[in-house]
Amino acid sequence: MSRDLSLAEIFQMGYYWETKILLTAVKLDIFSALDGHGDSPAGLARRLSLDERALTLLVNALVAMRVLTKREGLVANTGVARKHLVNTSPDYVGHLLALHDSEWANWGKLEETVRTGVAPVRRHVFENDPAMGANVLAVLDRVGRGSGMSLAKSLRLNGREHMVDVGGGVGTNAIALCRAYPHLKATVFDLPQTLRVTERYVRDAGLEDRIALRPGNFHTDAWGGPYDLALLSDVLHYQNRRANARLVRNAFAHVTGAGRLLIKDRFLDPDRTSPAWTTAFAVHILVNTEQGECFTTGEVMEWMTQAGFESVTEFAPGAMVQGIKPGGGTDGLESGLRRHDKGGGHG
Repeated sequence: MSRDLSLAEIFQMGYYWETKILLTAVKLDIFSALDGHGDSPAGLARRLSLDERALTLLVNALVAMRVLTKREGLVANTGVARKHLVNTSPDYVGHLLALHDSEWANWGKLEETVRTGVAPVRRHVFENDPAMGANVLAVLDRVGRGSGMSLAKSLRLNGREHMVDVGGGVGTNAIALCRAYPHLKATVFDLPQTLRVTERYVRDAGLEDRIALRPGNFHTDAWGGPYDLALLSDVLHYQNRRANARLVRNAFAHVTGAGRLLIKDRFLDPDRTSPAWTTAFAVHILVNTEQGECFTTGEVMEWMTQAGFESVTEFAPGAMVQGIKPGGGTDGLESGLRRHDKGGGHG
């Protein structure tokens, strides 16, 4: 049973202090400077060329936030800071947090955006800063490997099929699927600056002979193909309805008869007020993309039906939908995916 928020909880939601404290510490690389040993705030300030008084206040707050520890005047990393916030750790997520910090100014314009309906950006930060984009994609690859393996387990692919991962990033899903299905070939279709990073990931996976890279803009450039499977994973929320409906029609034109389109994204429930994280993500998209938004599975399924797909189903509630193009054989493509149970997530 739901309950009313307390005044304390209202205040807590209204305080963005801790968020900016953490992001600033990441930008200053404080956690990397503390790697392997503690230091006094004064010593840390000298090594990082920072103001001692201001840094002391910052690290004290980080101690209270349980990101740092402080004993006998020395501050040190906690376990979670050592694992995720030290830049030499294989599990470092600081690049993604730095992306959030770069979007701070956009959030500051939320009121103006709500008043006017005009987003404060025209180009996504990945286009403006390819180096940051490459670093963030590396973090997202580590985070997304679990969902890629889950997706691979859900699919039933037979024969020598060819898939295209549209906006496929560093190839996380394509690599997972090719590892799971030895006869599968894949094409990752993304921007040229992204594919420069993807090339390394595909090479490290030893899949250069099975995963092709196709540079281009999937709205305006040719997709190649035809393909047995088209995958759109976390792509829709960067565009508006009209662009996404056109994207689905384009996918229909590039899959074979009995081929399928699989769409994975962060979907809203029909009333658009849940899941809570996705409703907040929709506001994030509002101020950090020119025309992006979040959608319901019902909207996406309608686009697929209008494009000509049949057997359009939602098989992972709030996470994935698929449609099958009429015609062709039924060599394992007609059912395609084992239905997830009600607890299925974004995997």
